[in-house]
Parts: sequence; structure tokens; C-alpha cells
Amino acid sequence: MADHSPTGPVETGAQMDYPEHEKTYAGFIALAKYGTLFCAALLVAMAFGFFGGGGFFSATILLILICAVGWFVLR
Repeated sequence: MADHSPTGPVETGAQMDYPEHEKTYAGFIALAKYGTLFCAALLVAMAFGFFGGGGFFSATILLILICAVGWFVLR
């Protein structure tokens, strides 16, 4: 069987892979940022399509435009 005991002192624990932690954190922040943008754009487009009388295709175009502008601004 493999030995899974830490190689260093107990107080310090195992070595941490900080570049991998930072890469994961950056991915999470990007997902949260662009996911929030998409949800807000979807709500605005749905409100425009349902209550503004814009219809499905106009709301879809508005969704795409809001996502494109938001992506450019948040980049």
C-alpha cells in the first residue's frame, strides 16, 4: 500500500501548491463574474420581451447585446 503520511513536520503539514490555488480562485471569480452578468442580462431581456412587448427575437438580440457589452466592460 502507498504511504500517505506527511513527509514534513506535523506543524507545517504537506506542501501547498499555491499556483494551483490561485488558478482555481481566478477561475471561480471569472465564473461568478460572468455568471452574474448572464443572469442579470437574462432578467433584463425577459422583462423586455414579456412586459415591454418586444417579443422573443428582440429579447434574444437584447440578451446577446447586453452579454457582449458586459463581457467587454468586465474583461
